[in-house]
Amino acid sequence: MRGLVGHLLLYLATWTSTTLTFALGWTSGDRAMSERLLDGLFFGAGVMAIMTAHEAGHWYFARRHGVDSSLPYFIPLPLGFGTMGAVIRLRGRIPHKDALVDIGASGPLWGLAVALPLSVLGCSLSTVAPVPEGVLPDRLPSPTSVLGLLDSFRSVEGPAALVQVFGDNLLTLAVQRLVLGPLPAGHEVFAHPVLIAAWFGMLVTMLNLAPVGQLDGGHVAHALFGERARTLGRVVVGVLVVAAFVFSASWLVWAFVVGRFVGVGHPEVAQPERPLSPRRRAVAYVTLAFAVLTFMPTPLGVKLASVTELRPAAPAQ
Repeated sequence: MRGLVGHLLLYLATWTSTTLTFALGWTSGDRAMSERLLDGLFFGAGVMAIMTAHEAGHWYFARRHGVDSSLPYFIPLPLGFGTMGAVIRLRGRIPHKDALVDIGASGPLWGLAVALPLSVLGCSLSTVAPVPEGVLPDRLPSPTSVLGLLDSFRSVEGPAALVQVFGDNLLTLAVQRLVLGPLPAGHEVFAHPVLIAAWFGMLVTMLNLAPVGQLDGGHVAHALFGERARTLGRVVVGVLVVAAFVFSASWLVWAFVVGRFVGVGHPEVAQPERPLSPRRRAVAYVTLAFAVLTFMPTPLGVKLASVTELRPAAPAQ
């Protein structure tokens, strides 16, 4: 009972952290606090729904296959988006490759089963409006990547400011096109907190689906490819380093975390001689396909604009 209370307290603390962090850090300071808190509640509820589904998938299939596992530990963090995610401790050895696919794939797939409807809802609640002149200047490259940062500072004269932009993947682009249709020239989607929550859920899913080590995607890759998954993991780490120079410098951080702490190895299942069933093989390939569909080259980008461009245009005389 005492352990259950601890898990519940962490869950409530994470819900509170995501709500307040979004309300205080991601909403406009010139709005009423009640409106900012309402936005935070929308965001916190969406994020917790996705994370709960993700962890419930892992926990359910671990128990179904007789693997001793803890309840999820949700991790609050009063920075960024208010959480570092959640983890489940597997205390027992995974019996066979079918179980490895079930446990590894269920989290991302269950999370996406919640994130995708929330994306549709969030798009329907969002606003499409003209972008103020100069806020997202197309002529300037994104300084998010290592190379783009150098080019951007060479492109802007005088004082400059950074404007934050949420990245897209194939799924978010498809949902946006389905719900909102093609965007008129000079217009942008001003995202509702529910849409941002769905975006964050897909970001977490994308990171977990990297086919490396003991990440969710790594479980699936090991079930499919066995020891050859180590080579795939090394290739993925190398691709992340390249992506840091081309797309987003943040990939260097993830490459370091994966290479240094996660590693490319994976423990063998208890019954390695038992082959992967055709149905689990199909689930594994679908899961790895979602690793591609959820990939955001620049997850959270910025555009560099001159301060003069960011000033409102003078009213017509």
